[in-house]
Amino acid sequence: MAKRFSRNPFRIYWWVFVLAAFVLLRIAQEYRQPDDNQPLAEGTYRVARVIDGDTLLLESGQRLRLQGIDAPETVKPDHPVEPWGPEASAFARQFVEQAGGEVRLVFGIERIDAYGRQLAFVWHGDQMLNAELVRAGLARARLDYRYSGTMKRALATAQDEARDARRGIWSGEIVAGATSE
Repeated sequence: MAKRFSRNPFRIYWWVFVLAAFVLLRIAQEYRQPDDNQPLAEGTYRVARVIDGDTLLLESGQRLRLQGIDAPETVKPDHPVEPWGPEASAFARQFVEQAGGEVRLVFGIERIDAYGRQLAFVWHGDQMLNAELVRAGLARARLDYRYSGTMKRALATAQDEARDARRGIWSGEIVAGATSE
């Protein structure tokens, strides 16, 4: 019998490898994180906290990125706090508080960004957080992404209002505590 295995020594290694791979796959399935990249349905959601001006954390644990805008950074690793970033975060926090922590999400064509965050337009009543941040001069409209023309026009109009009124990032002022690089 020993002679049979000596003719093909790789056969036993092959079965050990297959068995080990099977065991590792089973263990990985047990410890797998829930799939946070499943698109959410439109509706009302509770916000656990505001991460920064254009990112929210939902109670479900999913990160939500406000679609069509770009607010100055405040929490990006290895990146300085940008001018108007703390104000954008405070504005978003106040919006969520006024909504009682519950906001309505409406989605565009693209639903998930490159970082696995949900992309949405965030509403409380007839106010859209995305547009209100832009109107206050605390975010820029990003019209180069794929979402509805109606939303693009709303964000472009809000940005024109902020720019004409020289609000926030359009004021030319550098706010205290932030560094620009």
